[in-house]
Amino acid sequence: MTLPPRSAQRQEDTWDIASVFPNSAAWETEYQSVQAELPAFKKFHGKLNGPTILAEVLDASFQIIVRVQKLYMYAELLMSVDASDEEAAALISRAATLDGQVSAAVAFIKPELLANGAEKLSQWASSDSRLAAYTHYFEDLLRVQAHVRSPEVEELLGALNDPFATTYGVVGSLTGAEMRFQPATSSTGEEYPVAQSTTVPLWSSTDRETRRTAWENYHDGYLAFKKTLANNLEGQIKQYVFLARAHGYRSALEARLAVDNIPVKVYHNVIETFRRNLPTWHRYWALRRRILGYQTLHTYDLYSPLTTKLPALPYTQAVDWIAEGLQPLGDEYVQILRRGSLQERWVDIYPNQGKRLGAFSSGCPGTHPFIFMSYDNSLKGMSTLAHELGHSMHSYLTWQTQPLVYSRYSMFVAETASNFHQALVRAHLLHTRPERDFQIGLLDEAMNNFHRYYFIMPLLARLELEMYERVERGEALTADVLNGLFADFLAEGYGSEVEVDAARDGITWATFSHLYANFYVFQYTTGIAAANTLARSILASQPHAVERYLAFLRTGNARYPLDVLQQAGVDLSTPEPIEATFAVLADYVERLEQLTSTPE
Repeated sequence: MTLPPRSAQRQEDTWDIASVFPNSAAWETEYQSVQAELPAFKKFHGKLNGPTILAEVLDASFQIIVRVQKLYMYAELLMSVDASDEEAAALISRAATLDGQVSAAVAFIKPELLANGAEKLSQWASSDSRLAAYTHYFEDLLRVQAHVRSPEVEELLGALNDPFATTYGVVGSLTGAEMRFQPATSSTGEEYPVAQSTTVPLWSSTDRETRRTAWENYHDGYLAFKKTLANNLEGQIKQYVFLARAHGYRSALEARLAVDNIPVKVYHNVIETFRRNLPTWHRYWALRRRILGYQTLHTYDLYSPLTTKLPALPYTQAVDWIAEGLQPLGDEYVQILRRGSLQERWVDIYPNQGKRLGAFSSGCPGTHPFIFMSYDNSLKGMSTLAHELGHSMHSYLTWQTQPLVYSRYSMFVAETASNFHQALVRAHLLHTRPERDFQIGLLDEAMNNFHRYYFIMPLLARLELEMYERVERGEALTADVLNGLFADFLAEGYGSEVEVDAARDGITWATFSHLYANFYVFQYTTGIAAANTLARSILASQPHAVERYLAFLRTGNARYPLDVLQQAGVDLSTPEPIEATFAVLADYVERLEQLTSTPE
């Protein structure tokens, strides 16, 4: 298995990055333009005392913020498909610097705005058409007013965005460009390159020796840098703790959740509900061990296919099945999705040398909602595509509907649309493709997806809480501490059915750059719970369920995430949706038990 160089990819199989900037010279021109406009914000200092000037500065600030997002995004798109691209790395660094400069330049706005008082802001929003759109923005700022510092302090804290971005850049360069892995070896002696973009297919190999060596060599690559990785992550955590304290919050968790007006109990609900439902996972591990016929199940067996009788699934067929599954959302929705997938080149489809691991959706108002992935002609690849198209359709409809101030929806709702797509497409295929092996393969893919997002992610959330609490108590985070904690959490999650390799399983935390976005990983669990709840309502043809869901996609962050989800039909302030989704998981396990206990 040899990966092609980036230059060998057909243009139609890559994303249309030229639609963002035609070349690096155009990027440079925009960079210089943004930088040249920053001093103009100084003329507003101390003058935000009337609706006209306030509307002017707010409009200008959100416009320039989106322009920096576009600069940063372009560089990230370049880097993600070729980690060795030094020019892209330089653009990312410069974009981060500019982002810090912009944050500092507009930092005076919030404290000066709040100095006008709630009554005056309300009057201005009612009387000025340009400020009317900022009503929720004002309400949200007033809610956290006690945590907004003086203009001078906010400017200083905003300027920290640039140096604080270094830790994420370090882990990206180390794991994406400099880390090397020994090749995997099959039971018959063939060697396969282990790289960020090849791990999933290697771990899914039908050959156990290929899986074992690929999994061990990949994690050994991280173990070789465990001290650097732990120290770098500790630095990131200390930054978030510092910022939380600088803004007067009791903890970094409280500070992060306050951004979205989410009670801290919601985070604890995830961890507690997950631990209560571990018997469902233990039941599945036992079933997987029985199906595979192993006396001992290892972590490298958890992605081994439960059936090998599945046809190749070309990209265009995957798009067709996704479109069919999402037809309940209406023709217009499906047509936009198909156009983006097949004509407008939203998707960078296939793996190549230097392409990073994983998949994501990225963009900003004025660009396509791009999708990064490494499609491999499998049900897994189709599911990943459906997931990322959920993100992209969420972004597309938000950008089409909301003003710039509300165009970046909360991360708390971000994983809902993506997992909703998977739930709807999965339900469609379970209903329309009754063949035994296809059903097994589809459920196997579903369980693999749940394993990553409804098992690993809540365990990482538990680790993340422990890490922050230790740092806040003044304790050190060493690689051995982190590895030991996560190995213990995994042992509890796997129970007696999976043998844990303490060192290699323990370093799993380092393979998730998600931890550099503070308190993000728990939102996969809440997102899956919300997605499955909303999907059930649509599949049951509940009145207005489709309209409520589409309204949710168009809301952006014009409302608080818990409120907009509740209006769509799910209440994540309680553990109930998480519990209900464990019932979905249990149903999948039962289906697999029935399918694999009867003869073909």
